Amino acid sequence: MRLPNPRAMILPLMLAASAQLNAEELSFAKPEDVGMSSRALEAIDPLMKGYVESGQLQGIVTMVARKGEVVYFDKYGKLNAESGAPVELDSLFRIYSMTKPVTTVAAMTLYEEGKFQLTDPVSKYLPEFKNTKVMMDGKLVEQKSPLTIQQLMSHTSGLTYGLFGSSEVDKMYQKAGILTEPNLEAFSKNVAAQPLAFQPGDRWNYSVSVDILGRLIEVVSGQPLDKFLKQRIFDPLEMDDTFFQVPADKVNRYGTNHQFDKDGNLQIIGRPEANRYVDVQFVSGGGGLISTADDYMRFSLMMLNGGELHGARILGRKTVDYMTQNHLNGIFTNTDGTGASNGRPGFGFGLGFAVTLDPVLTGTIGSVGEYYWSGVAGTIFWIDPVEELITISMIQQRGSRVPLRENLKAITYGAITD
Repeated sequence: MRLPNPRAMILPLMLAASAQLNAEELSFAKPEDVGMSSRALEAIDPLMKGYVESGQLQGIVTMVARKGEVVYFDKYGKLNAESGAPVELDSLFRIYSMTKPVTTVAAMTLYEEGKFQLTDPVSKYLPEFKNTKVMMDGKLVEQKSPLTIQQLMSHTSGLTYGLFGSSEVDKMYQKAGILTEPNLEAFSKNVAAQPLAFQPGDRWNYSVSVDILGRLIEVVSGQPLDKFLKQRIFDPLEMDDTFFQVPADKVNRYGTNHQFDKDGNLQIIGRPEANRYVDVQFVSGGGGLISTADDYMRFSLMMLNGGELHGARILGRKTVDYMTQNHLNGIFTNTDGTGASNGRPGFGFGLGFAVTLDPVLTGTIGSVGEYYWSGVAGTIFWIDPVEELITISMIQQRGSRVPLRENLKAITYGAITD
């Protein structure tokens, strides 16, 4: 529920009474207490309601925090267009690639323990990558330098997805059934058996790199990825509603996934009672998590706070700083010296997060150094250390064309008054 409003006084009581929400509640404040305008934030309401009433989106949960205080939290529309069930504040969403920052943070906890160096070859821990070749102009050649763990985290590994591109290597991924493997070990070996799409470090290419990182976590830690994430991140941060498999007693809170077909007709592409998140066969560190706005806010606050939340330290402050710098090292560098992640001016990429290098070149208001990512079903978040601002919006709609991030940025930054 948004703050402040007539419901604000009863919100803490509602949260405390709800068995679905976490024991250590997030802190709520009036926007004016943290240098924001209540009136300006109210513009979120008609924007979200307009998306829902027009049918462009089905259901949305949006959460905004500044200086550690939640100043806006509200819900709109339906969790399931088929049944008409309403979306709730604690609804569960497939966050897809918003899993990647979580997995990368988990790997960095091992780095902080001296378990590996970022410059270590991946093959040191996953020997199947020792002889992986590179596809260059239709020919297989040797790697000029070994694929490293840092390159997995920054998507400069030479790996690809087999979903979004049409290169020769993408086609080889498809033919090899990369995305149908039953577990991370088999997945890693199949990926390693295919050539790299380019020399490691030469380009930025969105890929299965973080799934391979998930396998590396398993080998280094000696634990399955899901158990490691629960132990190192979810339990300490009280992210009780974040998991790879939806528990049976929480399926009623889990949303349907929607998509418009080419003719503009709404389709159901993932009913909550029968899909891979209820009966998990493959634990994907690159895109497999389910979460809530509340839980992802906890993760985001931990990052903004320099690796700690409510007394639980996940990472050191310098590690967080290092992860959220640009790691592309001149890749996609424009003539003015500004990097561009994935060919887009003004953006760079760190370890697990995209990073804004120049808001003017991005064409969207913001700050130098804000970091973010999104999920293929439309979930978004960003963290702005300069303004101490976090915004999260959860939807379940693949192929959404509404400028959700851009409009929320315009409103939230416009609401800053100090």
